[in-house]
Amino acid sequence: MQPPFPYRLKNQQLWLSPDRCIFWEEERSLIVSDLHFGKTGHFRKAGVAVPQSVYREDLQRLMSQIQYFQPRQLLVVGDLFHSRENKELTLFKKWREDFPGLAIRLIKGNHDILHDDWYQSAGIELSPERLQIGDFLFVHDIEDAEEAMEAYIFSGHVHPGIQVHGMGRQSLRFPCFYFGTNYAILPAFSLFTGTVSIYPEPGEQVFAIVPPTPAPRQFPARDLLLKAANLHAPRPVSRYGTILQIQ
Repeated sequence: MQPPFPYRLKNQQLWLSPDRCIFWEEERSLIVSDLHFGKTGHFRKAGVAVPQSVYREDLQRLMSQIQYFQPRQLLVVGDLFHSRENKELTLFKKWREDFPGLAIRLIKGNHDILHDDWYQSAGIELSPERLQIGDFLFVHDIEDAEEAMEAYIFSGHVHPGIQVHGMGRQSLRFPCFYFGTNYAILPAFSLFTGTVSIYPEPGEQVFAIVPPTPAPRQFPARDLLLKAANLHAPRPVSRYGTILQIQ
């Protein structure tokens, strides 16, 4: 995989992964948001032909990140699951058995509607609204955070994306990490999600997650757009993509 991008925040060392998660070094914690496990099964049940391989790839990506960073705990900033229990959640429980020593702490999101007993049976510790660790506060939707909070807030829910404009009307939108003055918004971990464009103000920082280039010149339109925006087009031979600082 591509090396993670180092980022310092509140005297803490964070590592931004091109696979849409953050490793918090001091706490040995892997931070993710909006995994939406079970979503493809939910769509298939509704008659939409979505292959289960999409869900299996997300599980595999998460496993790869756990094996790479070796965290002691997984902090999920909401929407670990998408809806009610289905066969894909049974597969998740089997996946969970491979990591018995890994603590999973879930700050519940609007999609986390399973009964509390189910989470307990899967070895998941629940925080109904928010979780604070040191100077960091974790809440699913930034709109639910109290303005008077002194801690720096990590949130999800939005599925942020950043638009990169090229010549003329050309543009591409990439999922991204957003860091503002008082809070951050994490990208959706699941590949089966869309993005909502954000418009950062001066002084705010955005890191785009650019998809991989399996072979040179396979995506010439993307490369031209990045060049027009005065950004360097990455050339990794990797399925994980690259972190690119936009501002």
